[in-house]
Amino acid sequence: MRSYIPNFLTLLNLFSGCIAVVFAVMNQLDMAALFVVLGIVFDFFDGFAARVLKVQSELGVQLDSLADMVTSGLVPGIVLFQLLAMSQGSAWVGGTGVAESSQWCGWKFPPIALLGFIVTLSSACRLAKFNIDENQVTSFIGLPTPANALMVLSLPLILIFHQNDFLNGIILNQWFLIGFTLVSAYLLNAKIHLFALKFKSWSFNDNAIRYLFLIGSLVLLITLRFMAIPVIIVLYIFLSLLMKKE
Repeated sequence: MRSYIPNFLTLLNLFSGCIAVVFAVMNQLDMAALFVVLGIVFDFFDGFAARVLKVQSELGVQLDSLADMVTSGLVPGIVLFQLLAMSQGSAWVGGTGVAESSQWCGWKFPPIALLGFIVTLSSACRLAKFNIDENQVTSFIGLPTPANALMVLSLPLILIFHQNDFLNGIILNQWFLIGFTLVSAYLLNAKIHLFALKFKSWSFNDNAIRYLFLIGSLVLLITLRFMAIPVIIVLYIFLSLLMKKE
């Protein structure tokens, strides 16, 4: 019976991702972000449960990546699609909301919005590589899809909750969004070694970088709120490169 627990948690991740897709398509991006975060929590605990119960399996590995493809791959692509559509002065809600003048060949959304799905395609490549790469057990090569998803979803959360005209102008600029999409896609598959938050012991000496990252992330979240998320991703990459040099 215990062998089913991790897979059940993985399916909850997938179910959360499905709900997030619905909200993202409806342009309710704050709710989409909420269910992506919930899915990422389930994603963390399915691996944790598998290790604690000693029931890790090949099925679990494949199922985990399939769930992540929806929660951390498809949803960020839809979110960037929506933001790019908004950068053209229109919101796409279930096929409506684009003015006649914005339509192209009958499409009810600006074609530039499709660039957002570059992140979805890059996430698929990232997850496929992870499944066949035996070197990504204690560390990652390239930004993990959940971290990338959080970085993408920070954009609408900043728009909704920070209400800063300067930041809004940047985030809804099409060139910023295109550049952000390309950087996100690159980071997913870059040959950058990043540490995993897996503690073999609770010793500070053995996990100094991890503790520093967690404490720093907490301070940033308290002070900057949703603006902290991209900063945390940069901190994660910086500390990983520092850790590699040691």
